[in-house]
Amino acid sequence: MRGAGPWAATGRLFRLNLRLDRMRVLVWTLAISGTVWATVRALEQTFPDGQSRQARAALLDNPSAIMMTGPAFGADDYTLGAMTVNELSLSILVATAVMSILLVSRHVRAEEESGRLEVVRALPVGRFAPPAAALAAVAVADAAVGAGVTAGLSAAGLGGFDAVAWGLATALTGLAFGAVAAVTAQLSEHARAASGMALAVLGAAFLVRGIGDVVEPTGSWLSWFSPIAWAQQTRLYVDLRWWPLAPTAALTAALLTTAVLLGRRRDLGAGLWPGRPGPATARGSLRSAAGLARRLLRGTFLGWTAGLVLFGVAFGTLAESLEDSIEDIPSITEMLAVDLDALTESFAASMLSFLVLGVLALAVSAVLRLRGEEDAGRTALVLSAGLPRARWLLGWLAVVGAQSLVALVLSGAALGAGVSATTGDPGWIADLTLAALAYAPAVLAVSGLAAALVGLAPRAAALSWAVVAWTVFVSWFGMLLDMPEWAMSLSPVHLTPLVPSEDPQAAPLLGLSAAALVLVAVAAAGFRRRGLLT
Repeated sequence: MRGAGPWAATGRLFRLNLRLDRMRVLVWTLAISGTVWATVRALEQTFPDGQSRQARAALLDNPSAIMMTGPAFGADDYTLGAMTVNELSLSILVATAVMSILLVSRHVRAEEESGRLEVVRALPVGRFAPPAAALAAVAVADAAVGAGVTAGLSAAGLGGFDAVAWGLATALTGLAFGAVAAVTAQLSEHARAASGMALAVLGAAFLVRGIGDVVEPTGSWLSWFSPIAWAQQTRLYVDLRWWPLAPTAALTAALLTTAVLLGRRRDLGAGLWPGRPGPATARGSLRSAAGLARRLLRGTFLGWTAGLVLFGVAFGTLAESLEDSIEDIPSITEMLAVDLDALTESFAASMLSFLVLGVLALAVSAVLRLRGEEDAGRTALVLSAGLPRARWLLGWLAVVGAQSLVALVLSGAALGAGVSATTGDPGWIADLTLAALAYAPAVLAVSGLAAALVGLAPRAAALSWAVVAWTVFVSWFGMLLDMPEWAMSLSPVHLTPLVPSEDPQAAPLLGLSAAALVLVAVAAAGFRRRGLLT
């Protein structure tokens, strides 16, 4: 490799990354652009005139709506464009950011962790070529998604400079969080830890933006600490401003520079935060399948649960803003024919359903980790010690189920603590903790589906994320887009009563529980019969 410059072979690695990611990028682009187009058309049919749109705009002061959408620009003259941006922009920005984080972590840190990058670096490849090629490929992916957003808007009749600005804001926001992942990839030697830290930064940006917009519906000073807010402050289809995108570009450049500087200070395959050496002897609990699974999943479980608890408390404290809205607009209780307690209960139930989506993602990722252990060859080592296949699978799934239940309980308790702190009624903690357990059958059913795919068709196991994505889509847009009931019923969370504002019903909960048991049995049978790494 003597004579090769620090950027040697960047172009070849860039083309290789594009080839490896072509299907992933295509799916992300089509999914996001298709969602944009379908949402615009659905909003146009659901709210066909100014009167209906203004009725929708009257609900924008609800803190739960602001938290899950964004600043309410153009509420006085709620056009179709303003409605689309307010209802959809946050989802698009977060989805693109998640895509960028996953792609960067995969190319920058996962390649090092697996040892493949060391093989590549043995060839005439410059030191900076692999990360540069990876970030260039992610930039192309973000550009493709941004172009897809613009195309979807234009196809739905909302073209023009605002559509271009939305696409550019989406691409820049995704690239900014991809740069965050590039920095975290220098800190830890493990891909999961690097992507987890980057996703935690995304969660913090989401929370800061949400609380800031609740304080002031058009964005407070707190909102400006979040890159997500910068994209939304372009005021699309209301009063287009390009300058809020400049901080996003500046932050991206600063983070990429930081990633390069940090990368020069570490060895290949290592992180700036050295891993702690393990104990000389293993604990006795690691001799069981459940004990080993618990140890392997501990970091992910603690990280996700801590985030859910933080979000739960933050969501719960927003009930104070709901009370303030009622005081400012007392006629709203007459219009909705409910009292303040009922509105608070409905608000808490909605926030709980959003927290459950995080538990659902945690459970599916934990189940799919089992397939990752198999791909890495560690499952074969465990089974070679005489552990039966069924016990290994069922022990792992038992840990996933227990961790999911704990995450649900803590999420509900945290939400209840936030509501109690605002209302002064400590009974909310017990009520929302019990309400969270009502979602256990839904979480276990989706986990069972992921396990069944791992047991029967491991190559298709990643399709279980499609169920999670559909559940999120239904939860956020189902009612808004007036989706048919049969389509919404494909979401297990939708099948669960919206407790505590609705009375729990035994039939759907029993049905989901039975489905979970059947799917786990199918997973065990399939895993016993198939070969490893098939």
